[in-house]
Amino acid sequence: MNVHGTVAAGFEPVREAFVRNFALRGERGAAVAVYRDGHRVVDLWGGTKDVDGTAPWERGTAQIVRSATKGVAAAVLLLLHQRGELDLDAPVGAWWPQYKAAGKERTRVWHLLAHRAGVPVLDRPLTPPQAADPEFAAEAIAAQAPVWEPGTDHGYHAQTYSWLTDGLVRRVTGRSLGAWVAEEITAPVGADLWVGLPDGETHRVGRVGPVAPPATETGGLRARPKRSVAQAYADPTSLTRRAFEAITPACDENDPAYRAAVLPGSNGIATADGLARFYAALIGEVDGGIRLFTPDTVELARTERSAGPDRILVVPTRFGLGYMLNGGACPLLTPGSFGHPGRGGALGFADPETGVAFGYVTNGFRTSVTADPRAQALVRALRDCLG
Repeated sequence: MNVHGTVAAGFEPVREAFVRNFALRGERGAAVAVYRDGHRVVDLWGGTKDVDGTAPWERGTAQIVRSATKGVAAAVLLLLHQRGELDLDAPVGAWWPQYKAAGKERTRVWHLLAHRAGVPVLDRPLTPPQAADPEFAAEAIAAQAPVWEPGTDHGYHAQTYSWLTDGLVRRVTGRSLGAWVAEEITAPVGADLWVGLPDGETHRVGRVGPVAPPATETGGLRARPKRSVAQAYADPTSLTRRAFEAITPACDENDPAYRAAVLPGSNGIATADGLARFYAALIGEVDGGIRLFTPDTVELARTERSAGPDRILVVPTRFGLGYMLNGGACPLLTPGSFGHPGRGGALGFADPETGVAFGYVTNGFRTSVTADPRAQALVRALRDCLG
């Protein structure tokens, strides 16, 4: 496998782990980037641009990152709070009156970010065109009755996170969440990352698809899920299945219409460098330029707000405000790291104590939800580099 790119002195183990992913873990095409103290120290890519193709992955190839988009969406709400435009402790209905329906009048803004809103499912799932229609989707989520009293429990809002966050941002700012990201985050930071792919960038994005794990895989996490987890995903009436099937039938992730939609819970598109650069800008200046979060906002983002058995993922999870925190379901670099994985592949996070930001994207999605073995191999190698 020809792996391209550069690593700074001392970060060679990350390159070795990246090469092993192709040799041992069935990688088809991928990239990884790492920043430390605002400067890029790892920038690697290899394999094919398309999961089912032969054209090579190039520097600047981008891929859909699924739920890793949630960390980008969270930054919008936190930055609006940082600027005094959004009170995280205020009711969602203060900006979105229709949302107060069906017992949701006490839902706080921070409940949306910490997966405590109680609306991980829709009684009537949306079709892909309906999901991409911001007003239709906002009306559906606003009318939905919660399955638990908002604020009292937590469960992963796999799909509905898109309409909760975008619906609120549209009402606070008059802009879609994707437009806000483009204008206020990625343009100033210089990050190749989009929530709603512009027409001019479609040529850079590879085709994604499922890939099976190799028969023998070393260095991964649990290969077989617990019985309770498997049962939850198998039962069409479970909250787990209903949460992930809030869009039915499933969207075609290679469809240009899907990629152009603004779905901040699932369809962000990024390069590995763009994802890492975004997280680097959350915790410090990037290449001497802009910093997004103040130290106080960093602490808000990574302060635990939800922990324990997750009503949707059926395993213990930990969330700050929009970010997964280090734990068994989502192993990150250190106990102070915060970020977000994408189901079956992508991962982005920041670690303020070491000054590290990490981004990994792939075109081959595995069955793992939060802890992909390929991403975890890279994180372990990075941890070894830092000693």
